Amino acid sequence: MQINLMLLFVFYWLLIFSCLGYGILITRLLKEKNNIINLGYVGLIGILSLIIYSYLSNFFYPHTQIHNLILILLGLVLFIFNLIKESYKKRKIINLLIIFLILFISFIIFKPHDDFSYYHFQYSHHLTQYPLIIGIGQFNHGYATQSSIFYLNSLFFLPLIKYSFFHISVLLVFGFSNLILIEKLFNYLKKNKPNYLSFYLLLSFSFINIIFYRLAEHGTDRSAQILVFLLVFELILLINNRKNFNNAITRIFILLSLIISFKAFYILYFLFLLIVIYYGYKKFNLNFLFLLFQNKFFWFLAITFALVVTTNFFNSGCLLFPVKFTCFYDMPWSFSYNHVVHMGNWYEQWSKAGAGPNFRVENVEEYLIFFNWFSNWIEQYFFNKVHDFLLGLLLIIFVFFLFFCSLKIKKKISTDIIFPIYLFLIILFLEWIYNHPALRYGGFVLIGLLLFIPSSFLFEKFSKENIINRIKIIFVIIIVIFTFRNILRINNEIKKYNFNPLINAHYRFDQKYLQIHKEIEYLINNYISCSKYEKCDENADIKVGKRFGKFYFINEQ
Repeated sequence: MQINLMLLFVFYWLLIFSCLGYGILITRLLKEKNNIINLGYVGLIGILSLIIYSYLSNFFYPHTQIHNLILILLGLVLFIFNLIKESYKKRKIINLLIIFLILFISFIIFKPHDDFSYYHFQYSHHLTQYPLIIGIGQFNHGYATQSSIFYLNSLFFLPLIKYSFFHISVLLVFGFSNLILIEKLFNYLKKNKPNYLSFYLLLSFSFINIIFYRLAEHGTDRSAQILVFLLVFELILLINNRKNFNNAITRIFILLSLIISFKAFYILYFLFLLIVIYYGYKKFNLNFLFLLFQNKFFWFLAITFALVVTTNFFNSGCLLFPVKFTCFYDMPWSFSYNHVVHMGNWYEQWSKAGAGPNFRVENVEEYLIFFNWFSNWIEQYFFNKVHDFLLGLLLIIFVFFLFFCSLKIKKKISTDIIFPIYLFLIILFLEWIYNHPALRYGGFVLIGLLLFIPSSFLFEKFSKENIINRIKIIFVIIIVIFTFRNILRINNEIKKYNFNPLINAHYRFDQKYLQIHKEIEYLINNYISCSKYEKCDENADIKVGKRFGKFYFINEQ
């Protein structure tokens, strides 16, 4: 199918405004408008509400084009209705338009993520064709590690564009996160009070727009890591300013809900809830529990967590695949114990540089014992990817130092307020380096935060005079770098792949993207024609059954 650039541009704004419409609706229904001042958070609430709806609705029916069109147009009507009522200042709307207009250049891609054809697209497309099918993880291990991004994608299967917007979900997170960072940064500048938080926001903004400038590389990993930058900022505010405690935990619950839904292993970041509980108890004593349960977005977090583990269970028989102790091995669709152990070892082996497209270590069990893998990881991965990433971070910090710092100490700064956050970041970093030391599995943000937080205090301590203008200059430079790098990327795709976005702005697509859909379609049709509870072909690896009105797949191996 062909999608010209104008059609892409029109639907681009349609989906952005629709998402905002649902965010506005939820904040009004929950009477949370005063707690969610930033329009970027309204967008994230819209994303979260659509994700929850997508999970729940797919238990009963597929996300067809007509269903999705009604849903998206309703969101657009909600946005326009509230815009007419001037619920938000015109300046906020203008900021949003400018940010997403700049980001549109990153949305024009030909080569999507490496895993896009493997399972990202196929899972999203599957949700548009069928309601819940139990045991779907038997077809593809990516299906056993589902992401809410796929469920959000499935709502963007629309007439005219079909599945051309299965990569906009990550851009929505990217755009609304940028909006939050920018509005918070310029609020500090308007008050003429730039401090370590201003530098932290600017460093975070530079990170996600320079390091994460390629939308095709976001996959299901980088969106969560972008939100972790915001999560840490909100935790610092919670510790530093406890007057608006309820507002802070509202934003923390929104961010955590999205983070754990994007990638299930980010449930580890529930560790930060200990900070919320500690400072909540310190301020309110046992009354904090009532405050916690009265917060509506605490229940959003609870519902999201329940939906994630329930979907994982229906897909693989595990609440968190491939964590062994979370698996139920006696279900008809479950993976065997040996298979779960094998896949757990495979993911660990891959992340520790023990496997790649063209090689495998011989003795996996011995390789994974303690730190036997470390020297090979240093040689194969650290000096290949981590090394380059660290150099990029250090360059950003060095440029900031030249721009903002003098050799004269401006003032003494207490760093005690961020000690618990930094301690938990170190714990998460140690867990990352020991269990899954690949940058995509949380390494980007952990390394970035461990460097950026002390750097932010350093910049305030040694800051020059007239710092506000310098911050604005750096801000403009970051936008120019983001834009220029994406222009170079598009130009490269035009030359390499004969890509012509003016005529056809659709990402690369071939029939292998529909491979699993065809296999499922064949199995179900064969089941219906045989009127049995097992597939007619006795030589098949996967058989199909039906219970409680739902199909399920059984792995005979």
